[in-house]
Amino acid sequence: MANKNTYALITGGSSGIGYEIAKDLAARGYNLILISRNEKNLKNCSASLENKYGISVDYIACDLSNKDSVSKIYKACQEKNYTIEVLVNNAGYGINTPFHITSIEDEESFIRVLGTSVISLTKIFLNDMIEKKRGKIMIVSSVAAFAPPSAIQVLYGPIKTFMNRFSDALNKNYNRYGITSTSVCPGFTVTNFHTASNVQDLMDKVPSFMKFSAERIAKEGVEAMLKGKSLSIPTKTYKSIVFLLKIIPYSLVRKLESFFAPGRYK
Repeated sequence: MANKNTYALITGGSSGIGYEIAKDLAARGYNLILISRNEKNLKNCSASLENKYGISVDYIACDLSNKDSVSKIYKACQEKNYTIEVLVNNAGYGINTPFHITSIEDEESFIRVLGTSVISLTKIFLNDMIEKKRGKIMIVSSVAAFAPPSAIQVLYGPIKTFMNRFSDALNKNYNRYGITSTSVCPGFTVTNFHTASNVQDLMDKVPSFMKFSAERIAKEGVEAMLKGKSLSIPTKTYKSIVFLLKIIPYSLVRKLESFFAPGRYK
C-alpha cells in the first residue's frame, strides 16, 4: 500500500489490461497515474477509480509514439512531487498491414511505443527508485516472445523477446537496490485492442480455450510483480504452451500454427 505521494504509473492505463491492472492496484491501496492518448477516457477512468477505491488518481494524456512524451511524463511527476514506486509499461500499438507495405513512420512509432518508450521510462524513473532503495517494474510482454515468427506484425515477437531480455537485465543489475522487474507474457486476451488495431477478425478465429479476460491477466501479473518474480506467464494454458514450445521440434510447432493462431501464420 502506498503513502500519500507514492504512486503506481501505468501506461495504456485507461483500457484493456492496463485498466485492469489499475483496478487491481487501486484495490490494494495504491495511488495511480494513468497514461494514454485519450484524455476523455483518462478522465472518466480516473474519476471511477477514485470514487470506488478512495485513492488518489492523476492522469497524463500523451502519445508514447512521440519521443517527447517520456520527458513530459517525468516532468509532470516531478512538479507534483510524485514518487513512482511501481512502473507498469503496458502501452500497446497495432499494425495490420504486411511489413513490406507498412510505412517506415508507422514501424518507427511501433518500435517507439513497444520498445523505446519502455526503455526510456524505466531509465528515467530508475534513479529515483535506486535512491529510495525500492521499486517494482512491470513490462507487459507476450507469449509471442516464445512463439515462431508471425506473418503479421513482423516486429512484434522480436520486440517482446527483447523486452523479456531487458527485464532480465534490470533484475541482474538492480535487484541489489531493492528493485525488481517482472515480464508479464499473456496470450490471447479479450480487449478492445484487436478492434482498434483492425485485427478482430483474426482474434475471432482463435479457439475459445486460448482466450482469457484482461482481468485475469492483470491479477496474475500484479501478484507476480508484487512478489518480485522475474517472469509471469498467466494461466495454466499458456504456461503449458510455452513449455511445449521449448521442448517439441520446431517442425511440429510450424504444423500446429494454423490451428492455434489462424491467420497469423502463412
